[in-house]
Amino acid sequence: MDFMALEPSLYTVKSVFILDNDGNRLFSKYYDTELYPSMKEQKNFERNVFNKTHKADNEIAFVEGMTIVYKSSIDLVFYVVGSAQENELMLMVVLNCLFDSLSQILRKNVEKRCLLENLDGVFLVVDEIIDGGVILESDPQQVIQKVNYKADDNPLSEQSVAQVLQSAKEQIKWSILK
Repeated sequence: MDFMALEPSLYTVKSVFILDNDGNRLFSKYYDTELYPSMKEQKNFERNVFNKTHKADNEIAFVEGMTIVYKSSIDLVFYVVGSAQENELMLMVVLNCLFDSLSQILRKNVEKRCLLENLDGVFLVVDEIIDGGVILESDPQQVIQKVNYKADDNPLSEQSVAQVLQSAKEQIKWSILK
């Protein structure tokens, strides 16, 4: 029997992406550029994965020779992709770390609008967890501490006109007193 043993590799994660409930890409990061080199191929892969997973009640899928773990939240679906030989538990650790970190950053409001308003925080979190496909961190508390990102308590779009005017009035008063 002639078979080749696979060399162990630190390059565990092939890609991470977040889709909305309609399968539209909100965030994606591909670490293996040979796997899906063009945007068109990436979106086709994501569509295929979404079609196979959005109605399923599982946490794991095998699509196009890839191991995929995923998690839904309100109007989002989070995906972590590894090779067919990859340990599903390792991928699930990454997925849970990503979800828990974002949940803390977004103040437990893990939904599309909030995610899009804090997309820079999403990039920071993903970059802290994974670098070039290598898992760097799996503890959400460590990720939050390293990222040190805070979603705005009260973004301008959610402030009333009176709050904005009051804030401007206080800033003017302080600048006069100085």
